[in-house]
Amino acid sequence: MKSNVGGIDRVLRIVAGLVLIALAATGQIGAWGYVGVIVLATGLFSFCGAYTLFGLSTCPMKTEEDLKS
Repeated sequence: MKSNVGGIDRVLRIVAGLVLIALAATGQIGAWGYVGVIVLATGLFSFCGAYTLFGLSTCPMKTEEDLKS
């Protein structure tokens, strides 16, 4: 799996996932809040299957200099 979730996107996914899980666990929102597990996982693994399907990526592009080091 090639990373396709970049820095800010990754942080937002982790925070949103944790918030959704916490809200679902405390009964603030319904069981659909456990979708936060998927959001959290995509942030932790820096990979989103939907991004792959649509050909998207929020990772910064690597230059030739980055590849040499």
